[in-house]
Amino acid sequence: MENRHFISSKFLSISKVKEIIETNKEIKLSEESISKILDCRTYLDAKIKNSKKPIYGINTGFGSLYNVKIRDNDLQKLQENLVKSHACGTGEKVPKEIVKLMLFLKIQSLSYGHSGVQLATVNRLIDFYNNNILPVVFTQGSLGASGDLAPLAHLALPLIGEGDVYFNDKIVAANKMLRLFNWKKIELKSKEGLALLNGTQFMSAYGISQLLKSFKLSYFADLIGCISLEGFNGSVAPFNALTHFIRPHNGQLKTAKRIRRFLEESEITKQDKEHIQDPYSFRCMPQVHGATKDTLDFVRKTFETEINSVTDNPNIFRKEDIIISGGNFHGQPLALAFDYLAIAMAELGSISERRTFQLISGNRYLPPFLIKNSGLNSGFMISQYTAASIASQNKQLATPASVDSIVSSNGQEDHVSMGANAATKAKRVVDNVARILAIELFNASQALHFREPLKTSPFIHRFITSFRQDVPIVEKDIVMQYAIHNAISFLQNTHIDNEELF
Repeated sequence: MENRHFISSKFLSISKVKEIIETNKEIKLSEESISKILDCRTYLDAKIKNSKKPIYGINTGFGSLYNVKIRDNDLQKLQENLVKSHACGTGEKVPKEIVKLMLFLKIQSLSYGHSGVQLATVNRLIDFYNNNILPVVFTQGSLGASGDLAPLAHLALPLIGEGDVYFNDKIVAANKMLRLFNWKKIELKSKEGLALLNGTQFMSAYGISQLLKSFKLSYFADLIGCISLEGFNGSVAPFNALTHFIRPHNGQLKTAKRIRRFLEESEITKQDKEHIQDPYSFRCMPQVHGATKDTLDFVRKTFETEINSVTDNPNIFRKEDIIISGGNFHGQPLALAFDYLAIAMAELGSISERRTFQLISGNRYLPPFLIKNSGLNSGFMISQYTAASIASQNKQLATPASVDSIVSSNGQEDHVSMGANAATKAKRVVDNVARILAIELFNASQALHFREPLKTSPFIHRFITSFRQDVPIVEKDIVMQYAIHNAISFLQNTHIDNEELF
């Protein structure tokens, strides 16, 4: 089977994007997409030639300069100036895997034939993608309203021989990279700079990236929660299907079913319990984890709609013979989704930290701080501090960005989404949740050790056996940093099948 993905108008799902990334597929335009791009550009060239009317961003200035008419012989210079002047990014560099997603999603959006770009421009972006030439993009600079202007300007700079790129794990000047491949810079035509800079591909790339991580962490939250339940000698009764059928939220049902499956054939769950109830952090996993799952499904729908959309401006409709200056670049749907994602994932971290707290507290015949000879040994005491610190930071980061707005472009752009800030903030939350869950797994695996010789379920036993190859049982105080980092890496490197994720 050819390891290539053809860009087309066929619906692009998040699971398909995951497959393209994981199998390192090259991409190529379908014949359908080539035809749409060529037809749209031919139409736009004829429209400019036969009409003297101002068309925003094509023969006018940008933003509040929309009334400034540009001479025909300056249209190419107008587009280059736009790309250069808008490359105002600063802050941290965007991770390379997200930049590659930005390239992919920009190509996808331009392929629908409503943007007026040259075929050569799209093919050069494809060359960048397939050769792993990734423009250096910065996290700060986008208001998430006129599209992701600054980040997308940096994404577009190498087309005209400007800016820097990652190539062979080094940062090199774009003009040097073009010489290396014997490529000429793209001579941007009318509308092209605007098509490249308008759009939501910075936000969308962050969204797809963080959603994939979040679905995986949601799975791990269920599994690690079960290991904690076993270590705490908790009850399986709250996960009985009857309870959840009378409050049938999809995420709740899915979580309870998954927990029951994870715990099948466990000797620990089958033994009689002295306690009548468990704390909420154990008992209410279906309700809390499930609510996050329902949020992920909502966010997934939002981003799948977005990556199958045209988000630059103006939009060209060849068959209808009309060019519309609209607002598809506005990131409000994404900003709200990011804020919802951050809140939902922060809650997974919050409840995880509470389970860790319960495990180290010396309850249920577990030794204080999960260590023999506590007092001489501090054991897992400070690992809970670390989880608590991160969970608290997530609460701060979960403050919505989408409720903010600030006026730009002399008042022409008077409401913005702040979706880019929501995106980078959500990434910090998701990364933090991975750390909190890794710390819980570290603690839970230690607690489970004290339940021996009783056996956990075969599924959990296999998982813990694999985990202990990287993070063994702690018999006396060690430098905990290394074990925690190994636990984080273990979760990152553990593959979960798509049918389990989505």
